[in-house]
Amino acid sequence: MTKDKKKGVYTGIIEQDADGNYFCGEYLLDYQYTAANFKLGDEINIKSVIENPSDKSYDKYPKKSRNFFLANNKE
Repeated sequence: MTKDKKKGVYTGIIEQDADGNYFCGEYLLDYQYTAANFKLGDEINIKSVIENPSDKSYDKYPKKSRNFFLANNKE
């Protein structure tokens, strides 16, 4: 039996790049949702991703998520 507690697509830390984008690993995070509910350095679990609809940040982050939660709040 493994102790793999990983749920969803990806688990990581919320970071912010020089352009002000919030990201976690290779995934762009929805700016307004992240700013309202999380802080830099929070560990999150990303549940699902979509193709990034923004031409502005697509080259850097081809995948985006708005469906994520704090890693320590998972059940």
